Amino acid sequence: MKPRSNRITRLNFMAKPHAKPGFLQIFKTLDLGTKAISIGLLTLSVGAIGWSAAELWGRNRSHRLVLAAGSKTGESYILAKAIEKVVEKQSPRLQIEVQETKGTTENLEKLEKHEVALAMAQADVPAANNARTVAIVYSDNFQLVVQGASPFKTFTDLKGKRIGLPQKGGQYDSFKQIAEHFGLTEKDFIFVGDDDKSTEIAFQQKQVDATFRVRAIGNTQIADLIKNHNARLIPIEQAEAMRLKHPAFESAKIPKGSYKGNDPVVPSEDLSTISVQRLLLADDRIDPEIIKQLTQTLNENRREIQALIPKEVSNAAPLVSSLRRPDTTGGTGIPVHAGAQSYYDRDEPNFFQKNAEYLGLILTLCLLLCSWMWELKNWMERRRKDIADNYIEQVIDVMNACQIAAMSPQDALSKIDGIFQQVAVELVSEGISQESFRTFNEAYKTVREVIDRKVAR
Repeated sequence: MKPRSNRITRLNFMAKPHAKPGFLQIFKTLDLGTKAISIGLLTLSVGAIGWSAAELWGRNRSHRLVLAAGSKTGESYILAKAIEKVVEKQSPRLQIEVQETKGTTENLEKLEKHEVALAMAQADVPAANNARTVAIVYSDNFQLVVQGASPFKTFTDLKGKRIGLPQKGGQYDSFKQIAEHFGLTEKDFIFVGDDDKSTEIAFQQKQVDATFRVRAIGNTQIADLIKNHNARLIPIEQAEAMRLKHPAFESAKIPKGSYKGNDPVVPSEDLSTISVQRLLLADDRIDPEIIKQLTQTLNENRREIQALIPKEVSNAAPLVSSLRRPDTTGGTGIPVHAGAQSYYDRDEPNFFQKNAEYLGLILTLCLLLCSWMWELKNWMERRRKDIADNYIEQVIDVMNACQIAAMSPQDALSKIDGIFQQVAVELVSEGISQESFRTFNEAYKTVREVIDRKVAR
C-alpha cells in the first residue's frame, strides 16, 4: 500500500497549500483575459499617476517669460510694463521681464532665435515660423510729420528730402512699402538718425524736413513736436490700394484736432492714413497652459493694466480697451497660439458638444461591444465550469460504481487517477480555471478517501 500512498502524494501536488504566494506566482495562475485586464489597469494607473504628478509639478513651478517690447518711449513698451506688473500680481507663478529693443524687427529676430518668449510687433512686418499670436494689443498708425513752414502736402512731395528715420526696423520697412506704392525707392530720400531719439532731435533742430512714425494716435513724442516745435501732419492716401499687396494695411483716419484743439487745430481736418495692428506674439514652443493663463490675465484685468499707465503718457491708457482676440481679417497670416485659442474658445461648444450625436453612437456601439465581450467571457467561464463539473461527476460515478461492487477498488483508484491527470492537463491549457480545479480537487480527495477505506477493509 506504500507505493500507492506515494502516488497519491504525487497526484495531489497541485492541491497543496502554499504559504503566502508571491505576486508573480498569483499572476501566473490567472487566465489570459484576467492577465490582459490586470496589465491594462496597471498601465492606466501608472500613466494617470505620472500625468497627475507632471501636471502638479508644472502648475506649481514658476515660469519666467522675457518680452521684447521696443523703445521705452513707445506705447508697446509702456503697455508691456503695466502688463508685467499685473501679470505678476494676478499670477504669482508667472513672471514677465520686459526688455527694451530697437523695435519690431529686433523683436522678431529675438523671437525667432528663441532669445525671448514674447514680442510686441507691427502686423505688417513678416514674422518667423515659430511666431504665434496671443492678442491684438492696439492699432498703430502711420504718421508723417513735417516742418510747419514747409510746403509739403503729400507723400510724394518728400522725394529728395531729408527724412528723420533710422534705416532699420519695422518703421523703415513700412516707409519703404509706402514709397514703393508711389513709385519711389529708398534712394529717393536722405535718411538721418540712428534711433527715434536722434531723429527727434534732428527734427527739433530743423536738420530734417520730415519724420515718420508708426505709433498710436496721441503719441507724446509726436505731440511734443507739434505743440513745441511747429510740426504738422500730412496725409498718407490710397491705403485700400496698398492693401492689395500688403494685407496687414488698414485704411484709417487721424481725427481733426487729435494733437491740438485750437490755435491752430492739428490736424486741421481728418487725415487719411494707414493703420496696422500691434500684436503680442509668443514662441510656439511655450506651454499652451502658460499662454492661456497670460491671455486670461490680459483680458480679465484691463482696468488694472490701464491704472498702471503713467500720467505723463496718458495717451497709452485708452489703448488697453483695444486689446482683443486675433481675427482672420488682419492679413498677418500668423496662427494663433494654442494656449490663447484655448482661452478664446472657452465659451464656444467644445468637441464633445459639437459631436454629441456621433459620440453617442460610438458610445452605444462601445457599450454593445463591451456587453458582448462580457457575455462571451461569462460563456467561457460557464463552459470551463461545466468541464470541471463533468469531471466531478465522473469521479463520483466511479465512487458509486465501487460502492455497489460494479468496479473493484483498484480499478476505481486507477480510474480517478486518470481523470485527475486529465483535469491537470485542462488546468495547464486553461480549459478550466484555478477555482474550478480546487473544487474538483476537493471532490477527488473525498472520493479517494471513500475508495481507500474500501480497500482497507
